[in-house]
Amino acid sequence: MLYNTNLNLDQIRKDTPNCLDKLYFNNAGASLMPKPVMAKIQEYLIEEEKYGGYAAFDRNSAEIQQFYNEVAELIEATPHNIAFAHSATDAYAKALSAIDFQKDDVILTTADDYVTNQMQFLSLQKRFGIVIQKVRNTENGDIDFEDFERLIALKRPKLVCVTHIPTNSGLVQDVEKVSEICEREGLLFLLDACQSVGQLPVSVAKIKCDFMSVTGRKFLRGPRGTGFLYISDRMLEQGSYPLFIDGAGAIWRSEDTFELIEQGKRFQYWELPYALLLGLKEAIRYQKSLGIENIQSYNDQLMTYLRKNIATIPNVATFDQGSVTCNILTFTKEEKPILALKEELLKRDVYCSISARESGVIDFDKKGIKGVVRISPHYFNTIDEIDRLLNHINDL
Repeated sequence: MLYNTNLNLDQIRKDTPNCLDKLYFNNAGASLMPKPVMAKIQEYLIEEEKYGGYAAFDRNSAEIQQFYNEVAELIEATPHNIAFAHSATDAYAKALSAIDFQKDDVILTTADDYVTNQMQFLSLQKRFGIVIQKVRNTENGDIDFEDFERLIALKRPKLVCVTHIPTNSGLVQDVEKVSEICEREGLLFLLDACQSVGQLPVSVAKIKCDFMSVTGRKFLRGPRGTGFLYISDRMLEQGSYPLFIDGAGAIWRSEDTFELIEQGKRFQYWELPYALLLGLKEAIRYQKSLGIENIQSYNDQLMTYLRKNIATIPNVATFDQGSVTCNILTFTKEEKPILALKEELLKRDVYCSISARESGVIDFDKKGIKGVVRISPHYFNTIDEIDRLLNHINDL
């Protein structure tokens, strides 16, 4: 099949040599890094080996600062709004910790929010007595905005939390509409964009959230142990800071006082893995050189083809929901355990992932399933690889 793309697939696959000997469809878990990303990480580690960590930082401080510029350009923010994070969960937890929750404060969220976010809400409930309120979904899985507006009027939440794309389905939530309502009502909005940044255009100029958490290892194709947090000007100007701040975020002025730095870096720690930070910077630069619109267009073709053809395989059930879907497809086959399906695919050099019930209790209990196999292509994959994947699934 011929595809219409502005991407140079031959060059992209040369830059990703480890996609050539396998069928790699786990980009929603941890993608394969392009060669320039690995080269940048190794280059910095060699400098640390040669000069020591402090001197290596000094020698590369200008390039390290470019990380914040690259992230800001990626999401249409400014560099002072950005903090490095060790993961999306690290970023998310720091944002939550910056909010002064009191007993009976309400967090308004969805049934599809990420498992770790849900557990953090429960932890806040146990420690501080907050109230967790979940908005209803429409029949197709989208946020029910009529219910959303009703709950806002009734509960006046302290914080609204929405996951852009859940880990266990291809649903894409209308977070721009969420942000419009939050802005109109003067509500704080924390966005989990862990699965969306890198496969979709995500702009905080359009999605006017107060915080946004992102990982580096998924569709951005950066190294594990990286991510970032966006903090809005409103939160910075209000003096928002994480509960466990350190010397990177504030200056110790006297025995009993500290003074916050003005930038979003107050949400990061002094000790950072600079080799990985530069690797993520390189991954962002690589993706920006391709163009997110080109990436999204090509990925749409891959997923349209995959969704159309997997539906023809006997005994396969897929679990797409929502009026807009993305580069995540989940399925089961007959009554076969999902772990067994994953292991059988791995024997055929097919790399994918599973989402067990524990990663989406509310969603999976509603669907009456124990889990799903998750397929997540990206722009280095080809239609031929999709065909080979479909043949393997058919043969299981």
